[in-house]
Amino acid sequence: MKSLPAQLARRAAEQSGTRPPTVALIDLAALAHNVAVVRRSIPPSCQIIAVVKADAYGHGAVQVAQALLKMGVARFGVATLAEGVAIRKARLSSPILVMGGMQPEDYRAAVAHRLTPVVHDRPQLTALAQCLRRRPTPYPIHLKVDTGMGRLGLSVEDAVAVLGESDWRRRVQVEGLMTHLADADNADPTYTVRQLDRFRSLIETVKTTGLRIPLIHAANSAAILRHPASHFSAVRPGLMLYGYHTLAGGAPPPELKPVLTLTTKVVQVRRVAQGDSISYNRTYVANRPSRIAVLPVGYADGYNRLLSNRGAVLLEGQRAPIVGRVCMDLTMVDVTDIPAVRTGSEAVLIGSQGGLRVTADDLAALAGTIPYEILCAIGPRVPRIYLPSSP
Repeated sequence: MKSLPAQLARRAAEQSGTRPPTVALIDLAALAHNVAVVRRSIPPSCQIIAVVKADAYGHGAVQVAQALLKMGVARFGVATLAEGVAIRKARLSSPILVMGGMQPEDYRAAVAHRLTPVVHDRPQLTALAQCLRRRPTPYPIHLKVDTGMGRLGLSVEDAVAVLGESDWRRRVQVEGLMTHLADADNADPTYTVRQLDRFRSLIETVKTTGLRIPLIHAANSAAILRHPASHFSAVRPGLMLYGYHTLAGGAPPPELKPVLTLTTKVVQVRRVAQGDSISYNRTYVANRPSRIAVLPVGYADGYNRLLSNRGAVLLEGQRAPIVGRVCMDLTMVDVTDIPAVRTGSEAVLIGSQGGLRVTADDLAALAGTIPYEILCAIGPRVPRIYLPSSP
């Protein structure tokens, strides 16, 4: 995986006219590359439902959805009503699937904005059908079945019963049938195979009722890459669109490109004496006379506090270790051995510089979390700057 050179982030920031010290560069060419990886991994007839929830995993949902639409991706998935409304208000007319649980009072707004609800239990279906009683034609929904995730969803038995009923069909059209795989990134496929067997059994039962459901989908990013049997008529890529995967060992890594580069600029370089401490609670005490660069980024921007005294940034093509606690707005790094660093020098927090790189995977390993959280945590006060998918 290779990020864009950090100097492109600086150039884009300068072109924006605002020159913010901390920016997230979103490389739409890398996004297009990752979409191509998805397409190579699935049958030509299989549709892509691009998951752009959580602000497209921190990349900017509206802009990413607009870019994906130009790349031929025609369906999108979000978690909440508000996420769906925000994309719809950006004048995207594509189908938008709301995959998280909605409250009954949300249904009217969902229908008004032509959002497709995921129905996960019988009371929800009843309430939605009641909301739709004055519509002249059935409204599309997707029905979610819990085959082993243990979250939202009808049991397989309840799904069979619901799909066998006819009283709700005048108001609701089951456009999609879906499940969520709990363990698809595990090298051991046993549990995923078990889930897929349950789901496939349901699909076969549905066929006997004569009910036609055009969109059948189960595959998340890991299943797209590891479980071809899960591809059905649609897939739901999320993390892999943004250049990362969580596959356990045993499979060759996909050729994905990280889409996001996070940079900032040094605001001060200060000298400290041996024995001086840095930041809150004196967790770092200099063991030599040192030069410390202060960066205007902190946990309020989504730069994890667990990186304190553990992480490193790239400065002048070298690694500069974080010293002391990451603060709400500031982070300090030791640049004693990087004499070229000065105020205004560019620091790469996620991305590449001088042949070195720091990825969301690297930060996740240090913070004891997953790359999803690292990317989603990048806060709204960090401007997203978009590089086009073609020159």
